[in-house]
Amino acid sequence: MWEQLFLRSARPSLSLQGQIREMLVDAILSGVLAPGDAIPSSRELARHLRVGRITVVMAYQQLSEEAFLLSRERKGHFIHPDVLQGRTVTASRSSAKAEDSADESHTDWSRRLWLRPSLQRSIVKEDDWQRFPFPFLYGQFDKDLFPTAAWRDCCLKALGVVDIRMWAPDHINRDDESLVQQVQTKILPRRGVWASPDEIIITVGAQHALYMVADLLMREGVAIGIEDPCYPDARNIFSSRTSQVIPIAVDDEGLPITQSMQRLEYLYVTPSHQCPTGVTMPLERREALLETAKKHDLIIIEDDYESESSFDEQPIPALKSLDRSNRVIYIGSLSKSMAPGLRVGYIVAPPELIEELRALRRLMIRHPSTFIQRTLAMFISQGHYEAQLRRLGQAQKERHAELASAMARYMPECRITPVRGGGSCWVQLPDHVSAQALARQAAQNGVLIEPGDVFFTAPGKAGNYIRLGYQSIPANQIGQGIKALADAMHRL
Repeated sequence: MWEQLFLRSARPSLSLQGQIREMLVDAILSGVLAPGDAIPSSRELARHLRVGRITVVMAYQQLSEEAFLLSRERKGHFIHPDVLQGRTVTASRSSAKAEDSADESHTDWSRRLWLRPSLQRSIVKEDDWQRFPFPFLYGQFDKDLFPTAAWRDCCLKALGVVDIRMWAPDHINRDDESLVQQVQTKILPRRGVWASPDEIIITVGAQHALYMVADLLMREGVAIGIEDPCYPDARNIFSSRTSQVIPIAVDDEGLPITQSMQRLEYLYVTPSHQCPTGVTMPLERREALLETAKKHDLIIIEDDYESESSFDEQPIPALKSLDRSNRVIYIGSLSKSMAPGLRVGYIVAPPELIEELRALRRLMIRHPSTFIQRTLAMFISQGHYEAQLRRLGQAQKERHAELASAMARYMPECRITPVRGGGSCWVQLPDHVSAQALARQAAQNGVLIEPGDVFFTAPGKAGNYIRLGYQSIPANQIGQGIKALADAMHRL
């Protein structure tokens, strides 16, 4: 039994001592071991698990200090008799299911739901994508590019006594001041944006920022223009607030200036690298867009998507930096260039809007993790973030070159939209090839791609597009992966 319990707790991320602790705690709380039960001596358990006795002794000692175990002199260790005190005792799952089946009345949740987010069209990715040899997926974690040592060092510094006193208390609706300062002085100036602390709020990623902005500013009847194709979750967020979501077809320079903008109140745009085509809006069009916004009293929501990832030495300034009438709400992400799981973004907007966003965020989550905020502030202040951007930019430039070369060699019948940076490219397939069918066939070859129909407002008019991300695949595997994709396409 002990060997099987130990195997269940075997995780490379835990020390042997940690795995033994987890094994015993799980066995106690799941009912495998009952209060008062005796457990093997440290010598006996060490022999069962084939580990050092001192490892078991240390685990027993910690669990005794935390009242999971009770040590009795000359008798050994026992499950503490009070270990389950205060926990609600419920019926077993099998008996609960039997009671459910006997009760013919069920709550009809479907008639109570006024919104069904699960029915919206969203990007779908394999949960176990990391086991595929050729994951051409955008925005996923790349262990080879993550600055593990530097991040761990900053985490340890944030766990110092003085810093814990700063981030551990409830901040209510405030952010960690050190991170706001780093965003103000190090991050925004790179994009030509200058803001005061009362114009900045930290969010749980850019998507959280979009959700809060929509919550405050949009209701039924409000007209908002979006790019087409567009970031699906932005479209879904706006569509849950108003039915007046107006798609505007993008061209090779991003979002064009159109007559439809006259009847809009808001406009969502990704000018740095349009999602999903990757094209960059030129300076002249940015200035024309701001002039149009001023003329028609239009508020622009700028998602500065992949702004830090440019193949050019001089990237084009953000719309926010060119704004002279305070019409741009600027949204950025700090985790996209690090690891998506960090979930850190920010909004730059007028103080009166930031004040309301803080009040709204308090109702939702109070504030993002202040431990992560403090750690990231240290990471930026010590120059690690700047170094990471250079490393990421060089890697993406090399990977894009590898992908373009491989596409020209193995899939010349496909058209790649030219880009000036970013971690993905937009590919048009031949008319007779279905993007969905290709994705299914390619997965059998170990290749993961993203069909493009989900990015379009009207999927029937989407054409045959796919998005190939290269942020999560090493450069030396790109050529082989594109060859496998070409083989899948030819089989179709």
